[in-house]
Amino acid sequence: MFKKLILLFSILLLAACHSKKQVVQSTPKPPKKVVHPKPKTTTTPKSNTETLEATSKVKVTTALVNDYINSYKDVAMKNMRNHGVPASIAMAQAILESGAGTGALCKMANNHFGIKCHSDWQGEGVRFDDDAPQECFRKYETVYDSYQDHANFLLGRKWYEPLFKLEKDDYKGWATGLKSAGYATDPQYAEKLISIIERYQ
Repeated sequence: MFKKLILLFSILLLAACHSKKQVVQSTPKPPKKVVHPKPKTTTTPKSNTETLEATSKVKVTTALVNDYINSYKDVAMKNMRNHGVPASIAMAQAILESGAGTGALCKMANNHFGIKCHSDWQGEGVRFDDDAPQECFRKYETVYDSYQDHANFLLGRKWYEPLFKLEKDDYKGWATGLKSAGYATDPQYAEKLISIIERYQ
């Protein structure tokens, strides 16, 4: 009888302990969202570029053209004072013909104006494909010689004489006159010069 009481007491004790224990149901936590930071995109503004095409076809940046202008504006202004060729026209022609100093002909021969040898040329020449294959172009010791010869070239030909009667700031008249007098075969030559002058002031 005593054993039965101990057994009953033990069962009751176990039941009482079991009922006090709280059952905690754990719900699985949702997995943490891994947020990958977006890579920073830095947008570099594109350089303003344009294609210049006369004796060479080259792509140039605005900065390159401005550097060219800063390098040679003084000689262009000196030629304007001494010979009457507007600095704006000389600079525009040189920028176009030489690709702002990057074209093949100006690198080979310091020829920044695309002037061909012609029969009166006594100096050196280089062969270069232009309107026809392997035409003769004038070669100069320095860029400054090229600018000087450009002024002399225009002054020494009667078909350019009417240009020197125009005002120095009449760049449109000069550009149109150069094309009409046959300086270049490109039908858009005058428009290209005007565009360069107006863009780069």
